[in-house]
Amino acid sequence: MAPKTDEQITERTQAATSDYFGWLQNAISASPWANTELNSKLLSYASETATAYVEFTQRLSRAKNFEDAAKIQTEFVKEQVESFNNRAKELGEIYTKMVSAAATRPFGMST
Repeated sequence: MAPKTDEQITERTQAATSDYFGWLQNAISASPWANTELNSKLLSYASETATAYVEFTQRLSRAKNFEDAAKIQTEFVKEQVESFNNRAKELGEIYTKMVSAAATRPFGMST
C-alpha cells in the first residue's frame, strides 16, 4: 500500500468533516431549540473548531524541527484559549437574553 500524500489526507479529512457537520446540523435541527441564535452559534463554533484542528495538524505536519513544532502548538493553544473565552462570553450573553425573554412570557406561551 502506497503512503498517502498530504492532498489525499486533506481530502479525506475534509470529507469526514463534511459528513460530521451534516450529521450535526440534522441533530441540532431536531432539538427543541432549533432555529435559535444559540443553535446557530453552537454549530458555527463546532465548524470553526474542527477547521482549526485540521489547519493545526497541517501546519504541524510541515514543522521542520522540534522548535517549529513547539511554536506551532503554543500558538494553537493560545488561539484556542482566546477563542474559548470569547465563545463563553457570547454564549453567556445569548443565554441571558433567552432567560430574560422566557421570564417576560407567561408559562407555556411562545412568541
